[in-house]
Amino acid sequence: MGGAMLAAIINKRLATPADITVSEPLPERRHQLKEQYNIAIAGSNLDAIKTSDVIILAVKPQILNEVMSEIGGHLKTGQLVISIIAGKSLKTLSDGLKHQAVVRAMPNTPAQIGRGITVWISTASVTEEQQGQAADILGATGQQIFSSDEATLDRATAVSGSGPAYVFLFAEALIEAAKELGIPPATARELVLVTLGGAIEFAVRSGRPLAELRRMVTSPGGTTAAALKEFDEGGLAELIKRAVTAAHKRAKELGS
Repeated sequence: MGGAMLAAIINKRLATPADITVSEPLPERRHQLKEQYNIAIAGSNLDAIKTSDVIILAVKPQILNEVMSEIGGHLKTGQLVISIIAGKSLKTLSDGLKHQAVVRAMPNTPAQIGRGITVWISTASVTEEQQGQAADILGATGQQIFSSDEATLDRATAVSGSGPAYVFLFAEALIEAAKELGIPPATARELVLVTLGGAIEFAVRSGRPLAELRRMVTSPGGTTAAALKEFDEGGLAELIKRAVTAAHKRAKELGS
């Protein structure tokens, strides 16, 4: 996700490559980033934050404590920290970094193609100008939504953060069903992915209630009605609610 944000920031001209410094522990990855984006590569996290106005934390949750131990107390007044680390609260970040101007964000996978959506919050110490910077950076990979309630991020994690996996699972099942009907695998994949993508795009563009769109496709006694009856009798809607509730519960556990 950090790579997707880096590419978006450069492509949207929010910063020039000369203004960007990346700290990356893997030598081969450092070389790749340098060659691809012509950015500066720092030898350590401390070196990376020295002259930066905005610091983006895009590390795995299990190494956050190590990173905070390294740079905590070294951040200056006026610097903004944006974290895209799942499950780590504003308090955890602020206390660990010994810094108050912190944004916590929950992006999702489609950000990698500029079609993501990110929910974010900030500490009270983040200025209006810094909030504008955060909105621009997080919006570079798609859409962004600001919330004043940190609990919203755990809820968003269960819906938009994990949501792409739900869609992929449904698509996998639909492709397998198509194959069992005798449709060749490549054709089944194309039929399903184009259908799902087109349906979602149609829903977004039309702005109509989803129930209305569903009724448009469903003729009484027809093929769609037969399929939807099976979904209903199988408890699909309730199963989805239980799955999202489980994801939300886990998100809260990780953030505690």
